[in-house]
Amino acid sequence: MYVSPATSGSLTTVGGEMKRKREEENKNGMEIVWQTPANPPEKRDYIFLNGRRHVRPYYFEFISHVKNRWAGKTIVDLFAEEFKGRPYDYYVNAVKCGRIQVDGEMVPVSYMVKPSQKISHFLHRHEPPVMAGEVSILQKDPDVVTICKPASVPVHPCGQYRKNTVVGILQAEHDLFPLFPVHRLDRLVSGLLILARNALKADLFRQEIEAGMVQKQYVAKVIGIFPEDEQVVDVNINYNAREGRSTVEVGDSCGESPTRGKPACTKFTRISTNGTHSIVCVNLSLAELIKYDGYEEGLWLHCVKYSGNGWAYECPYPDWAFLSQ
Repeated sequence: MYVSPATSGSLTTVGGEMKRKREEENKNGMEIVWQTPANPPEKRDYIFLNGRRHVRPYYFEFISHVKNRWAGKTIVDLFAEEFKGRPYDYYVNAVKCGRIQVDGEMVPVSYMVKPSQKISHFLHRHEPPVMAGEVSILQKDPDVVTICKPASVPVHPCGQYRKNTVVGILQAEHDLFPLFPVHRLDRLVSGLLILARNALKADLFRQEIEAGMVQKQYVAKVIGIFPEDEQVVDVNINYNAREGRSTVEVGDSCGESPTRGKPACTKFTRISTNGTHSIVCVNLSLAELIKYDGYEEGLWLHCVKYSGNGWAYECPYPDWAFLSQ
């Protein structure tokens, strides 16, 4: 089955298989949606069901251009080495049937790619659902928009998500485009999110963040009565490039911080408690901005993970970490 984009945005096929499938789905009131990276998300792309926001399945063309380090590799080896989420045989079949093309043309599995060539990978996408909560706009200025990010929604397109993202939803429902995320919140985290509306403002935010002029605060709901006094964890954070993860190496107490890694200090302050749960403000400060592979990571190693009836902590356990055990 060979699928390629037609000028009208519909699908054309070789062998008629896709045409028959589309006719059958249209009879059932379903519509196949064809998308490329140039197609913006729209309101009609979303379906709300049982408290979840779903995205209508759609055909999508992933586009990339051959990097110099890819040149000379066969098209199959390139995908198998660079995109390891699928087995080797999948890429062999995808090239043979035209789901993977070079410069808009089918090629043999032995074809060797050249620098700057356009590679297309055609897929039928089913994005995972997210919570149906609204992406609330708190303030909108000519250069900046501030929103309340709901939990479960990633900030920008990544992995399986493209339309079910903060950027995609704001474009579809509020016609806000382009948007430039200047800091990140993990997918499962809710909170205040600031996005620049132009590249110049995004660069200004970047400079302020790198200069230590901007501070991020986290608010957590924890089990147990958090101490009234401020709690401090002061240990270095070390990044292992080989393993691709961050760790802390500590002495016998929080005050005995070793010299390895970057100095970092986290302060935990109780905002309120009802005797069963506590609301805690978490402030992380770094003596030096830490960057890994061009991305500014949110450093969670000093923060407490709470689950079930116990506490879980990623660095020295303070006294209050055992209150609920």
